[in-house]
Amino acid sequence: MATDREVVDDRDVRTPDTIAAIARCWRYPDEQLETALADGLFEEELSTTPTIDDLQEEYTRLFVGPGDHPCPPYESIYRNGGSEEDATQVLGESTRSVVDWYRQYDLVQDSTWRDLPDHIAVELEFAGHLSENDPDALPEFLSEHPQQWMPAFLAAVEEHARLPFYRHLAVATNHLVSSMD
Repeated sequence: MATDREVVDDRDVRTPDTIAAIARCWRYPDEQLETALADGLFEEELSTTPTIDDLQEEYTRLFVGPGDHPCPPYESIYRNGGSEEDATQVLGESTRSVVDWYRQYDLVQDSTWRDLPDHIAVELEFAGHLSENDPDALPEFLSEHPQQWMPAFLAAVEEHARLPFYRHLAVATNHLVSSMD
């Protein structure tokens, strides 16, 4: 039987549809994700499809809280560098830098998105935008942002996830980010 990494390695994860699907999976789970899973997303990796309630509970435990959560999905948490006190700060210099990238392409935050601009889902969606509209800029964006923090975040997800879905998502995302440059 193939490992998670072998299954992911056999796929071309760089297609715009795949990038969009992976990015969408990092948002709060809803019926759209449930439908994608029922339609076969990660069917090779998952022996059973998780329920929407299980996904929402795990998402909250891993990424939201209450209290300490093991895997904050924000670049600024991993990149503020400096003191230990800064390590829990969001909206740092890295956030301003990623927002500058979005502005260069006249992109603004979706009015329905209630989270921060350096959330993993947003950065992956932007990488997908670049792959379709300005592929020459993609390597620079990846090296300045996702590749600087996502490996640590994804390793934490693999370590702390109780549902196989999030472990598989972390593996697929890591493969995506490392193969797009």
